[in-house]
Amino acid sequence: MSTERTYGPSALLTPANLMTGFRLVAAPFFIYLLIFYRISWWTVAVGLSVAASDYFDGIVARRHGTTTSGAFLDPLADKVIVLGGLYAVIVSRPHGVTFFVVPAIIITLREVGMSVYRARAARHGVSIPASRLAKWKTFVQDWAIGFTVVPVTAHHPAFAFVTIWLAVVLTVYTGVQYYYAGKRVVARAS
Repeated sequence: MSTERTYGPSALLTPANLMTGFRLVAAPFFIYLLIFYRISWWTVAVGLSVAASDYFDGIVARRHGTTTSGAFLDPLADKVIVLGGLYAVIVSRPHGVTFFVVPAIIITLREVGMSVYRARAARHGVSIPASRLAKWKTFVQDWAIGFTVVPVTAHHPAFAFVTIWLAVVLTVYTGVQYYYAGKRVVARAS
């Protein structure tokens, strides 16, 4: 694997950004499927393709060079898919997944708080990149939603219940990690 950058930090039309763009375009369709056809293999197929593009765009970005636009768009796509997915599951009102309400609120508060925190840090020239654990957090959040749509697990809410609360723990923990890591970077820069 080459470590030479193909794209500079200011590049916009990169393969990784195109994959992220696919996720942003596919998100409304995925949310629509979650609301109206929640338990179906079509919903699973779209959800898996969206999750796979998240995984592969990270690999492509590291191979060709990360960009400022990608650093903004990738977390945005994650938030749209995860938060849209959580609220779509709640809106679809399936029995047994009303336990998503409190986790959705906690995850939303953390995501909004982190977005504000990152924006403030960026004004001081500080970038707070995603940690490996934060990537696992997104993966677990995706699976929590996935367990509500896969026909084999959708009628067994215990899978989604355990996974969504594990996602909440990871969400809060990584939020605290980001906060303290950002404070240290700002303190060193001052």
